[in-house]
Amino acid sequence: MVRMTTPQAELGRSAPDFELSGVDGRRWRLADCRGERGTLVMFICNHCPYVQAILDRLIRDARELVGYGVRCVAINPNDPIAYPEDSFDNMVRLAKEKDFPFPYLFDESQDVARAYGAVCTPDFFGFDADLRLRYRGRLDESRKEPQPGARRELFEAMVQIARTGEGPAEQWPSIGCSIKWRGVEE
Repeated sequence: MVRMTTPQAELGRSAPDFELSGVDGRRWRLADCRGERGTLVMFICNHCPYVQAILDRLIRDARELVGYGVRCVAINPNDPIAYPEDSFDNMVRLAKEKDFPFPYLFDESQDVARAYGAVCTPDFFGFDADLRLRYRGRLDESRKEPQPGARRELFEAMVQIARTGEGPAEQWPSIGCSIKWRGVEE
């Protein structure tokens, strides 16, 4: 596992479109995932200990964001041949087990992750109602181990975006496992 930190974001850029298979058996486009007041695109996977550590908090936040007009979508960009735990079948299993309140999509070609500039799991991209990037940062300040009283930075940023169209001035990078690119050894 290679630990990565997300680079500074190009705030204001448009969300790249996509069409990917979901664990529910349908094809999803960005327009299908779009929220009225904001859209959160999350690059996650099954095996990463950083994702595993935050998954319950992420699900909680995604459920609450719906009330603010923000919809979420999770995309797994990892190579399932090198990391079988990230296979489509295992994605289906995890989504059912955790009752994901968002589509969980497979980026088999890894083109979507490249288009977004995703580098790790988790990697969060928060867009406004016009699909302009307003947030790229971490879930919260507690990293892997939940800390009592930790600010819910991602949640707060998406609520702010929903209310004002702008993200927070201060954003801290997300930390996680590097994306498992096909043909790249770690």
